[in-house]
Amino acid sequence: MKVTFPHMGNVYIPIRALLKGLKLEVVVPPPVSKRTLELGMKYSPEFACLPLKINMGNFIEAMENGATTIIMAGGWGPCRFGYYAQVERDILRDLGYDFRMIVLEAPDSKLSELLKQVKALGENVSMRQAYQAIKFAWYKLNAVEDLERKLEYYLPRVVEKTEAEKTYEQGLQDIDRALTRQEVDDCVRRAGVTLEAMKRRREPVLRVGLIGEIYTILEPGANYNVARLLGRLGVEVTRSIYLSEWVNIHLTGGWLRKNRHNEIINMSRPYLNYWVGGHGRETVAYAVDFARQGFDGLVQIGPLTCMPEIVAQSVLGRVSEFEGIPCMTLYFDEHDGAAGVNTRLEAFVDMLRRKKMSLPATPIA
Repeated sequence: MKVTFPHMGNVYIPIRALLKGLKLEVVVPPPVSKRTLELGMKYSPEFACLPLKINMGNFIEAMENGATTIIMAGGWGPCRFGYYAQVERDILRDLGYDFRMIVLEAPDSKLSELLKQVKALGENVSMRQAYQAIKFAWYKLNAVEDLERKLEYYLPRVVEKTEAEKTYEQGLQDIDRALTRQEVDDCVRRAGVTLEAMKRRREPVLRVGLIGEIYTILEPGANYNVARLLGRLGVEVTRSIYLSEWVNIHLTGGWLRKNRHNEIINMSRPYLNYWVGGHGRETVAYAVDFARQGFDGLVQIGPLTCMPEIVAQSVLGRVSEFEGIPCMTLYFDEHDGAAGVNTRLEAFVDMLRRKKMSLPATPIA
């Protein structure tokens, strides 16, 4: 069978490695484009949020390229993500597509359940082979995020920003093709050396925390590449969500590595004391954390009508006031345009820069 899955940033690289390790033929959907969104808009309910529409476009394009099986995640709670798979399956079948959909539900932090679900996808693979596939996919995921963090650091600081982006894109391609851990390490090292050698700007760099809903943060096609736009404006972006952290916390219960999740969540008090679905509480918690780390500003992003992010936004005003950090919110749907997003970001960054210049200098002890 030919297997596909939704596009979400660079997640296709570790997912491709995982599925290949399970001896499956992989059809990666094309990068999110105007056509992807047009297909999703055409066949999805108008009131559906943007990620569902993009997923629909992903699946149609992948099946046009020969995919016969769709792997989709499940979910529960107030966020509408929990019924994406069912809605998408019904729409695609009504359109006449012949396919199989496999829905992977969260294993409630039980590693044994995660391993069983992954092995069930494979064709004639042993439990050991499934375990090795997971390990290599995890290794590639961390390498990809290492490279993403390097771009977030260097892009606002280097003169040749286009060259920095090209180095990053080449590094991603090399990681995707790598067959061993050593090859993966070499890819990250080469990209890092190239970025480090680039000529630097002398202007001071602002630091902005990017907070909000996970899909909108990770998928540039859903947010008009907000992180890149900010980087080109001289802003170092730090995301509140990286997929490796989500996997570690929500799929393995923090078993893979130490994390600050409980500490971060507690920072949402007293602004938001309850789980409101999605990443609403995390949005507030990371806003507080970034403020206390001395970040210059916050940008909250999410799909239009996202209930958890609307709840978070309702209290971010208080966070901004009491923690002393400016915050801007951007919601995205199919009617947004890159020019409008860029203009708002430019105005916000200009305000942050003027605010920073007006602050009194810190006395030297």
